[in-house]
Amino acid sequence: MISTMKNTRRVGRLTALAALLAVPTALWAQTPATPPAPVVDSGTTAWMLTSTTLVLLMVPGLALFYGGLVRTKNVLGTMMHSFVSMAVVGVIWAVCGYALSFGPNALGGFIGWDSGLLFLKSLDERMLSSAPIPEYVFAMFQGKFAIITPALIAGAVAERISFKGWIAFITLWILFVYAPLCHWVWASDGIFFKMGAIDFAGGTVVHISSGISGLVLALYLGKRLNYPKLSTSPNNLTMVLLGAGLLWVGWFGFNAGSAVASNMDTARALTVTQVAAATGALTWLIIEALVHGKGTSLGLASGVLAGLVAITPAAGVVAVPGAIALGVIASIGCYLMITLKSKLGYDDSLDAFGVHGTGGVIGAIGLTFFIRDAWWTANGKNGAWGLSDQLLVQIKAVGATIFFAAVMTLVIGFIVEKTVGLRLKESDEKEGLDHSLHGERGYGLNNLN
Repeated sequence: MISTMKNTRRVGRLTALAALLAVPTALWAQTPATPPAPVVDSGTTAWMLTSTTLVLLMVPGLALFYGGLVRTKNVLGTMMHSFVSMAVVGVIWAVCGYALSFGPNALGGFIGWDSGLLFLKSLDERMLSSAPIPEYVFAMFQGKFAIITPALIAGAVAERISFKGWIAFITLWILFVYAPLCHWVWASDGIFFKMGAIDFAGGTVVHISSGISGLVLALYLGKRLNYPKLSTSPNNLTMVLLGAGLLWVGWFGFNAGSAVASNMDTARALTVTQVAAATGALTWLIIEALVHGKGTSLGLASGVLAGLVAITPAAGVVAVPGAIALGVIASIGCYLMITLKSKLGYDDSLDAFGVHGTGGVIGAIGLTFFIRDAWWTANGKNGAWGLSDQLLVQIKAVGATIFFAAVMTLVIGFIVEKTVGLRLKESDEKEGLDHSLHGERGYGLNNLN
């Protein structure tokens, strides 16, 4: 009996020991748990979808703005420059533009590249690494920036560029100017990004690049026939004001959407955008009142754009006082540049360089002096040394953008001119873009200039 009880206890102890020894083995054999799938932030995603739509709205806004400024015989042809960018760049961006702009460094960092991003094929079920949104949304948001940037250039060469030449030009320009600049500034391994250059929503990538390219292309093509003697009065200032209003509304998506969030940064960017636009408009009206004794609708619209352009690179780092300062400085600077144009004699038809190039430089460099204290503290750059270092970085980024855009635009313009042709034939220019290039008339009326 006692022997049987001892045997039973011994078996129990052995069984318990075996079970204890089996625990680590069982744990080792278990398949590691699958990490949970990233959760989409519906609020941020909804705001980014809205921002994407707002930025696209800026393209017809720009078409109305430019279309109202030219002569009647060129209104449709001028508007087509903006609308065809939606088609041409819209396709290029999906096929390879996004891969070139936001892929990992290639060619020593000159461009990005990821074959998985061709045709956006790797974006199914993929989240943006820096924000809880589908990467599809970010790709489409950035695509709208790519669409409007070459459309801005058209203002500098309005009324004298051929349609097929324009299509060829923007195709090459997006691939060899915009995509590299976009990668340098906004890709996480881009040259300017790693330098710490501040460009919240496109001071260098969008406005300086398009303004400088517009100036170079205008100089390369030469002046319009009989310029400056010809009458260049806007054909429809109502369209100009409507276009400026749509641009103002769309710019909230342009700047506030660039936070790629729905938080305090978004709210601040939207606020300073509104303040800078209003300040720019008011400043321009005051300038006109002092110089000419009356304010004009075109002046108000120009001031709105000057303020918006200047705040674009700064919207993430300045507060309301900085927005007011940049709005004032940009309006004064752009007004002086447009005035200087007539003295220098170059034909920047609709002041693409006068507003976008000048305002972009003012915003990209001037923002350094108005950065809010909290940003300096968060980035460990307090004091005069921090300001001087950041100013140097901004000047380097602006200078490199100007040089690169100018040289590449000249090369592309030469190639297009020697292949498909870039400058409109004299007879077609006299007849007007609408009828000679598109077989249409903007207002259905004859003999209007």
